Amino acid sequence: MGTIRQLQNLRVQKWVAALSVLILAVKFVAYYSTHSISILTDALESIVNVAAGFIGLYSLYVAAKPRDEDHPYGHGKAEFLSAAIEGTLIGSAGAIILYKAIQSLIEPVAIQKLDTGIWLVAAAAAANFLIGYFCLRIGKKNQSLALVASGRHLQSDTISTVGIIVGLVLLYFTGLQWIDSVVAILFGVIIIVTGYRIVRKSIAGIMDEADAELMGRMVDVLNRSRQENWIDLHNLRVIKYGAVLHLDCHLTVPWYLNVHEAHREIDELAKLIRNEFGESLELFVHSDGCLPFSCRICKKAECRERKNNFEQEIRWTLENISNNKKHAL
Repeated sequence: MGTIRQLQNLRVQKWVAALSVLILAVKFVAYYSTHSISILTDALESIVNVAAGFIGLYSLYVAAKPRDEDHPYGHGKAEFLSAAIEGTLIGSAGAIILYKAIQSLIEPVAIQKLDTGIWLVAAAAAANFLIGYFCLRIGKKNQSLALVASGRHLQSDTISTVGIIVGLVLLYFTGLQWIDSVVAILFGVIIIVTGYRIVRKSIAGIMDEADAELMGRMVDVLNRSRQENWIDLHNLRVIKYGAVLHLDCHLTVPWYLNVHEAHREIDELAKLIRNEFGESLELFVHSDGCLPFSCRICKKAECRERKNNFEQEIRWTLENISNNKKHAL
């Protein structure tokens, strides 16, 4: 069921879901010990962490399912839906935090046992940061939007918790109650922005928006390792289904290569891309035979069929490699 990367993503998300429940419990203990509104808002965000953790777990379970008749490209899009829901939950948590913080600013509540609260939320922040860092590292490596979203969410939670700790320390030494609410308002805004960014990226994935960063990396790799028989490459498109990349393009090779020789060039192209972007790749390449005008951009040294002298190599760019036409001078 699924690729090795997809199964690894699923295992990591199981740990995220389980640990998020433990961290949530720690934060609520801290809130009931102190009655701090900023700690309460941190705990409310952790409820979102728990919900998002289990949503992400389910989405990765679905994404790891093998393709079937109803889903010929697999189930990887489930990750984008998961990230969209998680981003929405994060934004909602930020809005609730703002409401509670403003309410507390208008009607302050007595705070107690601050030292206990500070230590508890500090431990929760450290745990969140480590889990988030691990999620981001594995998510980027395996190209899992669900894990990347979880990692960013946990690290944004860490940032807000650190801010809350700073506010609590200031409150502890100054006794100024309004600090608690102001800190909560500040990080409520940060959380809303984080949620928006996650939703924006997930919508881009659902709509198959071109990933400029991924395409840029791919163009760099192709230029660095360009083979003599790869006269031209165009109409390059990449679609992401979770951790799986679906890539199609047109590769122009010398017209006199037989089917097996042309296929070997395609195999070399696939090997190059897999070495850089991982095994979770489906490659569909249409091979074109060169035409007389191709000679001017072809560097092939030994070619008995050359009709024109070589003039200039066209360096592939994000713009020209995506066009659906052969390159020419």
